[in-house]
Amino acid sequence: MSTDNLIINTTVQKVSIGLTSMQIFAALTVCFTTLGAAVACWQIFQGTVGILEVALLLVFYFSTAIGIEAGFHRYFSHSAFKGGIFVTWMMGILGSMAAQGPVLFWAATHRKHHAFTDKDGDPHSPNIHGRHLLGRIKGLLHAHMGWLFTKEQASWAKFSPDLVRSRDIISINSSYLVWVVFGLLLPAFIAGVITQSWGGAFNGLIWGGLFRIFLLDHMTWTINSICHTVGSQPHESKDNSRNIFLLCIPSVGGSFHNNHHAYPIGARNDHQSILQLDLSGMFIEFLGLLGLASNIKRYKKKS
Repeated sequence: MSTDNLIINTTVQKVSIGLTSMQIFAALTVCFTTLGAAVACWQIFQGTVGILEVALLLVFYFSTAIGIEAGFHRYFSHSAFKGGIFVTWMMGILGSMAAQGPVLFWAATHRKHHAFTDKDGDPHSPNIHGRHLLGRIKGLLHAHMGWLFTKEQASWAKFSPDLVRSRDIISINSSYLVWVVFGLLLPAFIAGVITQSWGGAFNGLIWGGLFRIFLLDHMTWTINSICHTVGSQPHESKDNSRNIFLLCIPSVGGSFHNNHHAYPIGARNDHQSILQLDLSGMFIEFLGLLGLASNIKRYKKKS
C-alpha cells in the first residue's frame, strides 16, 4: 500500500470513529458561544463595554473571518490560489480559531455542497424540504444550524483526497482543538495584560473569544441559509445561490454567493468591482503583492 493511500485510509478510520464527537463538539460550541453572546449583550445593556473589548472583537473577528473565507473556503476547498507552507499554516490556524470544525471536515462538507447544490445530497440546502411554509422554515433551520447535528458527514477521502495527502494539512487538522483554545486564550491574555486584572481577561475571553465565534458562526451559516433563499442573481444558475450586498463586510465577501457559484474556483467574488466589496479577495491580492500567493484565479466576464 502506498504512503498516500495509507494516510487516506487512516484518516477515513478516524472519521468513522469521530462522528459522534464532532456532533458533541458542535453542540458545546453553540451552547458556550451563545452563553458568551448573552454575557456580551448584558454588558452592553449595563454600559460596561469599552474600546478594548470592541477592538478585540473586531481584530479577532475579521482575522478569523479571513481565515474561513480566504483560507478554508477559497484556498483549501477551491484551490483559488497557491501558497507555500507559511500561507497554509497561517490560513489553517486562523480558520481553525473560528471553531467551525477542522479543515478537512470544512472543506469536504463545502465540496459536497457544490457537488449537490440545492439537491438531495447537499449537506445544508434550505431548498429541499418542500415549498410550503413549514418546509421553508424547516429548510432554513436545517441550512443554518441543523445540518451540524446530522449523522451523515461528507467523506474526507472522497471529497478532499488532495488535502488528505498533505502532511501540513493533516497536522493542522489534528491540532484543531489546540488552535480553538488558543483563539480563546489569546484575547483573554491580551486584555488581562493591558488591564492588569482578571476581570479584563474575562472580558477579553468573552469579546475576542466566545462572542466573536458566535457572530462569525452565524454569519457563515447565513451564507448557507439566507444566501440560498433571498437576494440577487446576476449570474444564471441551476441552483438558488444569491448575492446579498448588505452582508459583504461581515462576511468578508462571502455574501456574493451567486458570484461564487458562477465561478467557484475564483479567488475573488467582486465580479463587479466598483459595486462589490470583497475583503477576502483584497487580502489574497495583498498576499500576491508580497509574493506569498501565486496563480490567483480571477473571474473574467464572458464577452
